[in-house]
Amino acid sequence: MSGGTNNETTTVTLRVHRFTPRAERERDRARAGSPFARKSSPFGGDSARRRPRGKQWVQDYTIAARPEDTVLDCLLTIKRTVDPTLAFRYSCGHGLCGSDAVAINGTPTLLCTATVADWAKPDAPATDEEGFRHTGEADDADAPAGGQPDGCLGVIELAALPGFPVQRDLIADIDPMLEQIKKLKPYLQADGVLATTDDGKVDVFEYLQRPEQLARYELLSNCIACGVCEGSCPVFAGGEAFIGPAALIAASRFINDSRDTAAAERLDAIDTADGIAACQSVRACTRECPRGIDVGEEIWQLIAQVKER
Repeated sequence: MSGGTNNETTTVTLRVHRFTPRAERERDRARAGSPFARKSSPFGGDSARRRPRGKQWVQDYTIAARPEDTVLDCLLTIKRTVDPTLAFRYSCGHGLCGSDAVAINGTPTLLCTATVADWAKPDAPATDEEGFRHTGEADDADAPAGGQPDGCLGVIELAALPGFPVQRDLIADIDPMLEQIKKLKPYLQADGVLATTDDGKVDVFEYLQRPEQLARYELLSNCIACGVCEGSCPVFAGGEAFIGPAALIAASRFINDSRDTAAAERLDAIDTADGIAACQSVRACTRECPRGIDVGEEIWQLIAQVKER
């Protein structure tokens, strides 16, 4: 270890739920369509995907780590020095791109912002001697003999982001979410056009806003489409039964923009059985948003706007 006076080696165990897809056969493609698919869904259709089949297993990796290391740091160590076949997605490593969203100990969050100190937990046997699974935290007196190895910070369990098909190991297919966002036209629609001069050249054109108008949507524009809110949502499942909170946040960002003139059309687009009507107001979508957006409250505000029309 570096950066401290304690020279004892500390370790952490990453318990990774792994997945390797099998090659798709011709007969699998032939039966890919479900007879129970909701053909009338405005948010279904091409976004619906059959979950891939393949080999699933759980693999433990125990590596040297410091409490301040991120889970992404640990995975990179494993990838570079232990197992190059381990697959996960990341890009910026600073909580800005949202590409490394996974489930850590069952909670959707970003690998690059999760530290070992915050997420490592004491290990426990999966089942007791009678074959029953432990569902609570055992007291120290009930801990199994041997328990946590000396110097081990604990165990961190990793799985792909819930609610999405798994492509490989910790990589989820978030294309359904991105397609839902695209369907709601996440770009400014305004009556104004760029001014042109007499000779046909584009002149400077500026949309003016007051600070209070900017404040209505500024935080919403920070959404990084990481999928954490959708992985937390008990209703969303790949975008077939519910458009999902990420798409609704994208819509809300422009509905609340004073420059946009398509608010009525945007509200019409989400006022459907698979739109805001499918939201159960559980507000689990809010808990782990890495950008601090109160997703549940924003959706509730959309519901209120639809009712007031």
